[in-house]
Amino acid sequence: MRRVAIVVQPGIRSFDLAVITEVWGPDRSRAGVPGFELRRCAAEPGPIPLPGGLTLEPDRGLDWLATADLVVVPALAEPADPTPEPVLAALREAHARGVPVAALCAGAFVLAEAGLLEGRRAVTHWWLAPQLAARYPGIVVEEAPLYVEDGGLWTSAGVASGIDLCLHLVREAHGAEAAASVARSMVTGPFRTGDHAQYLDRPVPAADRTAEALATVRARALRSLHEPLSVATLAGWAGMSPRSFARHFAAATGTTPHRWLLRHRLDAARKLLERTDHPVPEVARRAGFVSEVTFRQHFTAHVGLGPRAYRAASSVPAAPPAAAPTAAPNTPDSVRKGS
Repeated sequence: MRRVAIVVQPGIRSFDLAVITEVWGPDRSRAGVPGFELRRCAAEPGPIPLPGGLTLEPDRGLDWLATADLVVVPALAEPADPTPEPVLAALREAHARGVPVAALCAGAFVLAEAGLLEGRRAVTHWWLAPQLAARYPGIVVEEAPLYVEDGGLWTSAGVASGIDLCLHLVREAHGAEAAASVARSMVTGPFRTGDHAQYLDRPVPAADRTAEALATVRARALRSLHEPLSVATLAGWAGMSPRSFARHFAAATGTTPHRWLLRHRLDAARKLLERTDHPVPEVARRAGFVSEVTFRQHFTAHVGLGPRAYRAASSVPAAPPAAAPTAAPNTPDSVRKGS
């Protein structure tokens, strides 16, 4: 996956454009990351207006999608705005050839308009999920995940989850160490799996004792990750039966107590590997895993690297800047303030 096409059109979000450009644009070959050819592909030549007074200069036409290994679709700032038919046709053709197509945030609306998501799972920003489901009832709209894949079509939730999806695509194609190097240069966490829950908007009355009890349990659990916690233990803290607690917990967080605990234990272990020189068995113990073997299995399955390999990858120093850098056609310099 070396040739990456950004599908650009008037009104795309500059944040999404910047994320895509930052992940696949810079030359990170000194850090062991493969070189990418990133192109901005549009239906027509000439400057493209973006929100906020910015303009973008495309450097290829839509025909370049025929040579791409990956097609990425930024969101429109106004999801209801129509996408030109030539863009929709190019996306359909790329997907028909088996090229992965990824849409960030409200970019799911573009794929839906192209007819690509019919009968498939998809995700978008939680605020827009009801709108996507209402407009395209044939799509199985997920509310909780950060990103999902169905039939070679990737969609992501809002804003920062676009970073997670882009890093995941790098990891899928080129391995966890390449993704970790990209994430390190961006000063962001390299491993958030798609089943992390979005921050869902679920208004709760101030006097809702169940919500308060669940929040207290989560805070206590985070302080006690090193202990052998179970669903029964957490339910006892909340004064509920395990079954009732699990149901309320899932409604509030979008995931099960077991998955929530595992995610935070893995996050704690990752931080210990990055910031301390504790031996792996001690990291496992402090993160609350019953054994080093169990820890290794879960960590490798979720992160893609074993604990020692992850520690080595996360401690690789950033590459020094290249001497006399030259501007490339796929750098962010093409995004400029409109006059």
